[in-house]
Amino acid sequence: MGKKWTNFDQKEREGLFGNVYNDLIAMAGEFVGTVLFLLFALGASQSVATNLLETTGATPSSTDAVTKLLGYFYISAAFGLSLFAMASIFYRFTGSIFIPSVGLALVLCGVIKPVRFVLVSLAQLLGGIVAASILDGLTPGPLAVSVTLAPGMSRTQGLFIEMFATAALTMSVLMLAAEKHLCTPQAPLGFGLTLWAVMLFSIQSTGGAVNTARAFGPAVISGFDDYHWIYWLGPTLGSLLAAAFYIMLKHFHYWRVNPGQDSTDVRDSPATPVLSPMGSNV
Repeated sequence: MGKKWTNFDQKEREGLFGNVYNDLIAMAGEFVGTVLFLLFALGASQSVATNLLETTGATPSSTDAVTKLLGYFYISAAFGLSLFAMASIFYRFTGSIFIPSVGLALVLCGVIKPVRFVLVSLAQLLGGIVAASILDGLTPGPLAVSVTLAPGMSRTQGLFIEMFATAALTMSVLMLAAEKHLCTPQAPLGFGLTLWAVMLFSIQSTGGAVNTARAFGPAVISGFDDYHWIYWLGPTLGSLLAAAFYIMLKHFHYWRVNPGQDSTDVRDSPATPVLSPMGSNV
């Protein structure tokens, strides 16, 4: 009896509990990772809101416009760097999903199971609330990190901006992490740079949510707009779009289009061209 429990390894644990044990551990990791990711990213957004984007009149001057652009760049960089940092820490542990729509694409592509998707999505949404609550308690003044549509931006425009931005971020996860190749260990860097890029585009228009948990957490503290639904539907559509594109690429065996991209063997390099004295190839 003692020998049996002495040799209680991972395989035996899964035999007793299935994958639920691992799913619960992944859920805990996703909760902590999401809290840290959003706490630091939203913290930067709060700093900008309280220090750089304040205007003195009803119509901001050109200087104010430049300051706003710098603020948008600062926030986008903070989100990208925070995702890179936290994803690097949790990558081998949970896969660093952190975003419910990314989890949806992973379950549709067969990377994770539905049970894990549900558990980690709940952890991410709760993590968004906890991160916003901690930030609200640690910083003076009201919480000012909710995502909003820009003046003149329609709900339809906001919906599709969120869809395309989320699709790009989800594709980075599918192509860098779900697909296994030489770049896979450096996938968190790709996640962070992609988020930075898509937020530079979307932040002025929609607040650059690209993450339902990021939009939901602050809204629980500060209140919901009547168009909050676009931050659920947009990322979901983006996830479906990315998953469909990834499945199509797999169907057509995309790796055959440009073979050898992951090779480090010098023999796979093109042959050195031999030039004649007249400059033409021999």
